[in-house]
Amino acid sequence: MQSREIRLRRRPTGVPEPDDFQLVTVEVPEPEEDEVTVRNLFMSVDPYMRGRMRERHSYATPFEVGAVLSGGSVGVVTESLHPELEPGDAVLGNFGWRESFTTLGGKLRRLGPLEDLPAPPQAYLGVLGLTGMTAYVGLLEVADLQEGETVFVSGAAGAVGSVAGQIAKIHGCRVLGSAGSRKKIDWITQELGVDYAFDYHEGRLGEHLREGAPEGLDVYFDNVGGSHLEAAIGHMRRFGRIALCGAISQYNDAEPPPGPRNLFRAITMGLTLRGFLVSQFNEMADEFRTAMTQWLDDGRVKYRETIRDGIESAPEAFIGLFDGENMGKMLVRLGKA
Repeated sequence: MQSREIRLRRRPTGVPEPDDFQLVTVEVPEPEEDEVTVRNLFMSVDPYMRGRMRERHSYATPFEVGAVLSGGSVGVVTESLHPELEPGDAVLGNFGWRESFTTLGGKLRRLGPLEDLPAPPQAYLGVLGLTGMTAYVGLLEVADLQEGETVFVSGAAGAVGSVAGQIAKIHGCRVLGSAGSRKKIDWITQELGVDYAFDYHEGRLGEHLREGAPEGLDVYFDNVGGSHLEAAIGHMRRFGRIALCGAISQYNDAEPPPGPRNLFRAITMGLTLRGFLVSQFNEMADEFRTAMTQWLDDGRVKYRETIRDGIESAPEAFIGLFDGENMGKMLVRLGKA
């Protein structure tokens, strides 16, 4: 059986370009003992992948030039020599950027028979997956969110940000959010319940924060970094907490950007700035899934997906993240269920 996959042709300089990637056809081996063959249904593209395209080690091993990329994927087992996985089972793995693959069954998480899933399979890459869990642990554990606080979420129409804002609302908080277009502003205010939202292209960030939270911020959930982080530090209340989730505004910078110019304020105001990776909180996975499943059932959390079709569209979908093309989670559909 043949499959197509996306490889890294060269390391991007600045914003990635389509020519940085290569579409290749490969043979998928037959499964051997304890292995399964999987046909992917959806794959995730995420901003963190940009860092893995650099030739330097951070919290994740860099992608290799000439090798297939990887990332979150959900698929269905087509052949199995593993005792706990059967054809028709939906599985989660880190085998995105390819249509089909064969691997040890122990490297996959079984979701159950595809036809019996309580949610669409792609939801397990988004609101019910690491995306939703990132928002959950970032707010409730890292930022120690308390009832009734004032919270600012940057990138509030993105995959993580849109969930974070809703979790804060569930906890009775006033929520401010930034986004990059009027369409996104309308979505997060009219459908997600964000109390005050603004287009970060318009006006000064500090002025927006003063208007939306005249008494200051208790919590800032940072997905953007850069000027957003600096503005939030300047508007935090005493002993405020900042959860450093991402810095998408800086991922394509050729040189490290300067730090916030007002960082000294963190000292005088007793602020806490804490970076985190969702993998540092794996022990909270069951708690998260139980809570999120209930919130979805109750209609207290809503989500959107921006979907591109076909493995050949994966590079453009990834590049689109940095142009703000997505509302909610950006996904690539690789096949029909």
